[in-house]
Amino acid sequence: MLIRRQDPYLLLVSMAGVKMGDRLVQVGCAHGGRLAALAGKVGLTGRAVAVVPDSEAAARATKGAADAGVLVELETAPPTRLPIDDGACDLAVVDDTAGFVSTMASGERVAAIRELLRVLRPGGRAIIVGAASRSGLAAWLKGGESAPSFAASGDANTALQTEGFKSVRTLAEREGQVFVEGIKPR
Repeated sequence: MLIRRQDPYLLLVSMAGVKMGDRLVQVGCAHGGRLAALAGKVGLTGRAVAVVPDSEAAARATKGAADAGVLVELETAPPTRLPIDDGACDLAVVDDTAGFVSTMASGERVAAIRELLRVLRPGGRAIIVGAASRSGLAAWLKGGESAPSFAASGDANTALQTEGFKSVRTLAEREGQVFVEGIKPR
């Protein structure tokens, strides 16, 4: 028998470490519930902004926020030009669980990472959340191993370090997700 967890976003919220009063930007929105779980933690004293690339992601973000009753500012823009002031955010979460960043050209990824660095305050954190690689029984059931995501391949770690983030590390690979973190130098 499968046991369903009470809060399907507990792992994401824990890995992000988002708290009351934080200024959060989420880039991409593969699932509105994930965005809402993070945005709900900043409370009324914080700020949550979702920057999405297209109308489909905007619809997911809007529905997720409305269903959870949380406030989220929504911007439609490419991840290479975030409509946010320099140093305005404490935390940037990149939702690559549906391959949003993984499908970008190398130059676009570099520009997107530089934008994260720009919008974060000194000491701010960037977290890239990607899908974990399938192997073993999961791969067999889905028809073979999948190509690793940007986060699962180690490319996210390398990109964050190369563009100036410090203390870059993979926080965890659990429940089909990989969490990679980097800190903007002070």
